[in-house]
Amino acid sequence: MKVGITAAGAYVPNYRLKRETIARAWERGAIKGERSVANTDEDSLTMAVEAAIVCFSHVNRTDIDALYYASTTAPYAEKSISSIVAAACDLKEGIFTADFSNSTKAGTSALRTALDAVKAGSAQQALTVAADCRNGYPKSDQEQLFGDASAAVAVGSKGVMAELIDSYSVTTEIIDIWRNINEKYINYGEGRFISEKGYMTAMTQAIKALLKKTGSKNEEIQKVVIATPGLKDNSVVAKKTGFSPEQLQESYMLEIGNCGTAQPLLMLVAALEQSSPGDTILLASYGNGADAFLFRVTDEVKKIQANPRFKSYLETKKPLDSYSRFLSFRGLLEAVPGEPFRTFPSNSAYWREQKGILRLHGSKCTQCGQAIFPINRICNACGSKDQFDEIHLSDRTANVFTFSIDYLAGRSDDPLVVQTVAEDGEGVRYYLLMTEFDKNEVKIGMEVNFTFRRIYEGGNYINYYWKCRPVRKAGK
Repeated sequence: MKVGITAAGAYVPNYRLKRETIARAWERGAIKGERSVANTDEDSLTMAVEAAIVCFSHVNRTDIDALYYASTTAPYAEKSISSIVAAACDLKEGIFTADFSNSTKAGTSALRTALDAVKAGSAQQALTVAADCRNGYPKSDQEQLFGDASAAVAVGSKGVMAELIDSYSVTTEIIDIWRNINEKYINYGEGRFISEKGYMTAMTQAIKALLKKTGSKNEEIQKVVIATPGLKDNSVVAKKTGFSPEQLQESYMLEIGNCGTAQPLLMLVAALEQSSPGDTILLASYGNGADAFLFRVTDEVKKIQANPRFKSYLETKKPLDSYSRFLSFRGLLEAVPGEPFRTFPSNSAYWREQKGILRLHGSKCTQCGQAIFPINRICNACGSKDQFDEIHLSDRTANVFTFSIDYLAGRSDDPLVVQTVAEDGEGVRYYLLMTEFDKNEVKIGMEVNFTFRRIYEGGNYINYYWKCRPVRKAGK
């Protein structure tokens, strides 16, 4: 049975922070490039949802029967994140979910689990999502080098765009990179020690063992995807394992940064968008050991190349010019909370209304065909009661019907609140907050789509809901 990747997607937040802006705040040297920064209403869960939704352009969400979430920066220390991702993606309830954490190779560990599940027949389509928002100590290299992003890969046996040839993993115990349970920042050991005895040793061992196991020759591999903690570490590994610079897949460290668990899968998505049928891709990631995979690309890869979403996220970005706002966005400086969210929520109501809150379901009257959001027992067009079908709405686009801008209601670091009524092509209206807007460009008729975001923290838990945002376009 042919098993491999059936869909792939990535997400990069809108904001970019130049590394020289960080360096200037500390009067130190700047590393080249810029890093991606999650917005105030984003975290590793919301970004995972964004990447997963891209996959549903090529696989049916109703066919997904396993979901694996990977992150070292999950928003909860004890609570399933994969269950929230599954709900926001509107997956069926009868699926298996699991969370992977504590290692930067958690994403590829989840991918291997998904591949094994499909090979064993316990899943027909398994979805792996990985996302991270890591913090480096202020003034450190990691503060500049880290970036925020997510990636998702669907695995199955039908419509395979990259067939798995084989995989190999090694495990090493070394205290090189770690974060204690109550800490916000990543700790690093001595540079040369952790590089030579940790990263370089495990990665070269896994790659060489995989090549030997499969009988593959270096020149037979077109794209070598090696996750990297720094700007050039992956090129050193490539050289040690006999690959040329031309074979090495771009890491996007200058454009995005090291995005933790998401980085190897994000680079894999980029490689798939740029590959040709018949190409062989080697993927390797590190974290107290290493995972290595070989994939062979098929003609099915053309379906994601027709609309290369990762490339579009690279081309659409918004500058973040303030280091203090960056610290506030990360929760490292506390912002004054906004006015709309000083009431306490009900977790029982949140559970009861999750079809509208998390899945963005509406209702469609079976008597007259009128669609409504949120779900309404009474049709506002014909008055019929309990005569409706639930409909999925989060994939739709809409246009701003009316809006208001409040200059005082938001957080102190993000003070504007745009309350929006949007209307889609079927006449369904949505009352939502808008995110990632330019106040000078908000207007009636503006095209928006829906994005799953944090709303606020009340009742000592995180409240998630959908917002609308202007459609991201290149050049904006």
